[in-house]
Amino acid sequence: LSQEPAPCPLTEEVLKEGLSLLSKTGNGLAHAYVKFEAKSKNLTDISLLECFIHLRYVDLSENKLQDLSPLSSLTHLLWLKVDGNLLTRACMQELPYLQIISFARNCIKDTEGITHPRLANLSLKENKIQTLQGLSHGQLFSLQILELRGNMLESTAGLNLPKLKNLYLAQNAIRNLEGLEGLEQLTTLHLRDNQLETLDGFCSSMKCLQYLNLRNNGISSFQEVAKLQVLPMLQALVLMENPCSDEPNYRLEVLVLLPHLQRLDKELFEEDEQAEANEIRQKRQEEEK
Repeated sequence: LSQEPAPCPLTEEVLKEGLSLLSKTGNGLAHAYVKFEAKSKNLTDISLLECFIHLRYVDLSENKLQDLSPLSSLTHLLWLKVDGNLLTRACMQELPYLQIISFARNCIKDTEGITHPRLANLSLKENKIQTLQGLSHGQLFSLQILELRGNMLESTAGLNLPKLKNLYLAQNAIRNLEGLEGLEQLTTLHLRDNQLETLDGFCSSMKCLQYLNLRNNGISSFQEVAKLQVLPMLQALVLMENPCSDEPNYRLEVLVLLPHLQRLDKELFEEDEQAEANEIRQKRQEEEK
């Protein structure tokens, strides 16, 4: 059993040390500190922050926090970093202006209770998250960047995030791609180091997806690669360290299937490769007829 950390509350002294950036408050008549940083202080309790309602930027990384409820009175918060703590939940009081949160390297098991309406950038990398179902409550309509690298996800179901542009899912245990149809603005998708053997789940509604990283999965046949034909804007694909990348004429076969592709595994396609792929494609289409 993990031991409870020794109690170490935030003190006036550490508080004074960590406050900075004097700024005008709402009515413009008074001034207050809007930034607070207390990294690597072994903190277990931040109750003292409750009164500092003008704070906008807070960094409490590398402490021993298990509870963020004292932050619920900080309604002006724009940016919060709590990397490397002992949090088991990301659940917080909804904060109206919060735009960036990083919960990296905690022990968070699910994505329930993240409801900040202006949140644009959320990092939950290196936690213990097994499902994304908590993200689909429609409150995160501003989220553009979601970082979930190094978790325990087995599926992508639950991603109802219409504004999402960048999604990082490397180093999970994902076998199934599902629930991607709502990601109409997604431009970048990282799925490196997962357990995908099939590429079902991509759909033509993903009309902005340009970059797809599938490095080190279990894609063995070009029939699976052909399923990426539904992505109208796909320009760059990473397939190295998949069984199919050892096949003869690998680059050419991928380009025959995906004529719009400009780059495979970091290498741009040369004009002669494109010409050869076009010939093969035309020849095969005629044979099919």
